[in-house]
Amino acid sequence: MTMHRSLATTAAALLLLAITLGGCSRKGKDSPSVLQIKGSDTMVNLTQAWAEEFMKRTPGSSIAVTGGGSGTGISSLISNTCDIAQVSREMKDAEIQLARGKGIEPKKIVVALDGLAVVIHPSNPVTSLTLDQLADIYTGKVTNWSQLGGTDAKIVLLSREVNSGTHVYFKEHVLRHGDAANKAEFAPEALLLPSSQAIADEASQNTNAIGYYGMGYISPKVKVVHVAKSPAEPAVAPSIETVQNGSYPISRPLIMYTKGDAAGLAKSFIDFIESADGQEIVRRLDFVPISGK
Repeated sequence: MTMHRSLATTAAALLLLAITLGGCSRKGKDSPSVLQIKGSDTMVNLTQAWAEEFMKRTPGSSIAVTGGGSGTGISSLISNTCDIAQVSREMKDAEIQLARGKGIEPKKIVVALDGLAVVIHPSNPVTSLTLDQLADIYTGKVTNWSQLGGTDAKIVLLSREVNSGTHVYFKEHVLRHGDAANKAEFAPEALLLPSSQAIADEASQNTNAIGYYGMGYISPKVKVVHVAKSPAEPAVAPSIETVQNGSYPISRPLIMYTKGDAAGLAKSFIDFIESADGQEIVRRLDFVPISGK
């Protein structure tokens, strides 16, 4: 599986195109051909690829895509400064209620699936970990690789920052095992990095580091750890097949939220994303197509 970072260089061009064709803001129905999408950094390259292809097929349309994290996208949707929030976690009840208080009814659309890859330096002899071991590592209960069959070296924890949907998902589903009553937190020593690419870069250079990010960022420069739900079950690598069949234990939906049912350009864009051509872009960028596509 290879990274598709070349798309990142199209961000400025897409934004410039958005400005040229109609400006970067949208008020009501005054500019129906301009679409603002904000949120998940995990999804930025994927949404940019969708937008680029959609604009080729829809002359006169304009889509501006920016990241900042899932929390940023949700806040922008609630404050009416974007049309679509792209997120790698579901909106929380408090966020939904806040949106409704502003007259916005968030509509959830699953547009792809993703497996969170756990990565280490290629020289690290560790090959597999259980969910419990990952939780112990990231909460600071296990601090040395020798406790996991590795060398005698302090574990360096790499994490996304707190505004990231990837951070939230990992905390809720790995550290807390999906238990709402569990209040486990990341160890204070965890380094909070601003992007998945920053984690990928650090893990490829730091022999004692461990990190996590969407599997679309996997490259030969890191080693992907196989993950087991429990010691009695097999350790599994993240892939399209293992995410779709549910055998990989750290999988999640990638979501877009609209303000009520999508209409106009937003609906056309969502329809394209859900089409076979749109889902082929998902596959090409090493994410996982939604079922049946």
